[in-house]
Amino acid sequence: MNHNFKNVNVSGKFLIVFILLFLPVSLIFSQGYEIKLKMTELKGSQVILGHHFGSLFYPDDTTLLDSKGVGVFKKPKLLPQGMYFIYPPNKKYFDILLGADQVFSIEVDTSDYYKAGKITGSVENELYFNHMRTMAVNQEKANALIEKKKISESETQKDSITKAIDKITKEVLGYMEKVVQDNKGLFFTKFLTAVKDVEVPEAPKDANGKITDSTFQYRYYKNHYFDNFDYTDPSLLRTPVYERKVKDYVEKVIPQIPDSINKELDIILTRAKPNEEVFRYLLVTFFNMFAQSQIMGFDAVFVHISEKYYIPFATWNDKEYTEKLKKEIAKKKPTLLGNVAPNFKLVEVSKDHFIAAKSDTALKNNPYVGSYVNIHDVKAKFIVLAFWESECGHCKKAIPELHDIYERLKEKGVKVIAIHTISTVEGKRKWIDFVNEHSLYDWVNAWSPYSLEFKDIYDVYTTPTILILDANKKIIAKKINPEQVEEVIDFELKKEKK
Repeated sequence: MNHNFKNVNVSGKFLIVFILLFLPVSLIFSQGYEIKLKMTELKGSQVILGHHFGSLFYPDDTTLLDSKGVGVFKKPKLLPQGMYFIYPPNKKYFDILLGADQVFSIEVDTSDYYKAGKITGSVENELYFNHMRTMAVNQEKANALIEKKKISESETQKDSITKAIDKITKEVLGYMEKVVQDNKGLFFTKFLTAVKDVEVPEAPKDANGKITDSTFQYRYYKNHYFDNFDYTDPSLLRTPVYERKVKDYVEKVIPQIPDSINKELDIILTRAKPNEEVFRYLLVTFFNMFAQSQIMGFDAVFVHISEKYYIPFATWNDKEYTEKLKKEIAKKKPTLLGNVAPNFKLVEVSKDHFIAAKSDTALKNNPYVGSYVNIHDVKAKFIVLAFWESECGHCKKAIPELHDIYERLKEKGVKVIAIHTISTVEGKRKWIDFVNEHSLYDWVNAWSPYSLEFKDIYDVYTTPTILILDANKKIIAKKINPEQVEEVIDFELKKEKK
């Protein structure tokens, strides 16, 4: 049927009323949020409404409950979708969901928010509260079975209990799947999907039942890890699930090799870049994660993130911080694993001088003793660079330990250059005393009496700092303890034999 309105004369006022009559009520009144809260037991108390953001909590609004325990959170602008919390004075908070519809009422009992909670006007939260009740009931059943299994002495009974627990798990997963299928388009559905783990199929087997691809399940899990979880969605960022999900992928799923991590972070950050909020969160999270990492070689990831993303795109930083970061990156780059160790000149002091200076104050105070040695001039299958100082508490234990280990390693083509990092005459005296006290004579004892430039070159900001170089002076290990020196060298020798 065709309608022709060409000759109809409608006044402007009537036209507005006409349009309003046919608009959904939610569109007319969705100019903000209005959440009515009733907590009878906490009348007269101030309550906070806030949102999750990664692992943190951020407040958004407050309300004062009246004499009946009723308060309203209300503002003329919608809040971003996500998981929010209501935080009363008793510090027992509970979560709610904010999707597209943000006008509703909640009535809860502080003894059990979800069990006795009543929601009016929000499908999202009706579903969420029901979900929390369902999960609590099933968890209680499962816990009872687990306790029963602990005290059971019959293997048959244990198997029966295990099957009962598996049945509960299967029923819960089926319930979640049905809720998702029946309520598509809601934030609750998105959240419920996000918490679901990837189901990994069995590995392929040949006719005899032997697995033909031992890496299949790992590769499947890695490739499908984000199937249920869209990390580019900012609404999921406002849930406690987000940070754990992303960090687990980076720390537990990706092979823990700097090049592999860099490749995966490139994919994640590139996909996230169109959404400024998500990109910023991920960039800051990865930046901090690898800036603080103590794992050997992960400074290469920190350098990669800083150079490719943080310095050019972290516009929220001031210029001073950015310049400071550039200098820090410039210091770290020369000593990344796989790089040829920077060459520099030191003064080597002989065993005879240490022994003679033990009882000769003039020799002990003389800094102009020794012969120049360049790092690259020392020939060995492996070279251990150990930066240390006699006043360092850790060094007092670690350096003698390293010397004992060196006694076992020197027959395997290992040389140690032990570099004392305190200059000046006073530094020389303390160095002489420590070397003599522990008889650290049979390795290269060196220092730089006139300059500490090598500390910048090798990024030595704590002592002891220990690195291992191969025969070509490439850095194969760094920032390790004495025990790891032996482990790394033995590993390299075994690898060489293979």
